[in-house]
Amino acid sequence: MGQTFYVENRPGANGNLGSEVVAKSSPDGYTLLMGYLGSLAINPNLFAKQPFDSLKDFAPITNVAATTQAIVARKDFPANSIPELIALVKSGKQVTFASAGVGSPSHMAGELFNSMAHIKMVHVPYKGSGAVLQDLLGGHVDISFGGLAASVPSVQDGKLKLLGVTSPRRSVASPDTPAIAETLPGYQVLSWFGLLAPAGTPKDIVDVLNKRSVEAANAEDVKGKLAQDGAEIIADTPQHFHAFIAEEMAKWHKVVVENGIKTN
Repeated sequence: MGQTFYVENRPGANGNLGSEVVAKSSPDGYTLLMGYLGSLAINPNLFAKQPFDSLKDFAPITNVAATTQAIVARKDFPANSIPELIALVKSGKQVTFASAGVGSPSHMAGELFNSMAHIKMVHVPYKGSGAVLQDLLGGHVDISFGGLAASVPSVQDGKLKLLGVTSPRRSVASPDTPAIAETLPGYQVLSWFGLLAPAGTPKDIVDVLNKRSVEAANAEDVKGKLAQDGAEIIADTPQHFHAFIAEEMAKWHKVVVENGIKTN
């Protein structure tokens, strides 16, 4: 673009705070949002007073990339595969699964797993993924759903066990690890990240931002860097991204309602 981009991190409310800033910014193409699964698709189903409308208050540019989550177990956990995990819970064994917090993508991945496997693991919410990994390594919880890349070093050191990934197919980052969908057909949880502008941003500006973003995402150095974190490039059109957000919102609405998930 021939310009300097400034990244301003606005954490809070599972991404709502930063998203609200962009939703209420001038639609001139100079303020963009790197939105993701939690802020755009899960939050609208959890918060009674959502400060923005994911489908009406943004002009999607492109869904940049998606990463898979993984089911990771403490090293002495008795199950060594997804079928064994399901069988263990169905036998009456209480199994705890940790997440980065109520309503987080890792929490929702676990609840979707519960629903599709017709089991009930006990959810243990934490305030962030760092604490989850620490307690999993300490054996205080049985399994966790979380980013694949973050757990690989501990798995390679034999401190944790990798049971499966949440992508529809095996991840290129861990090709020997089965996808959960191999046991539960249709299971899929991808943590996706995409660029959006405020609603009302002129189409010609959105088109330019899409063209440049897609080019950047497909650059070999960018693809290589994202691949290190287990991310796969999507780089789609604004229209496709908008439809995808709508599909994801509907998917997680069903999970929230079926499991009675509520925020504090």
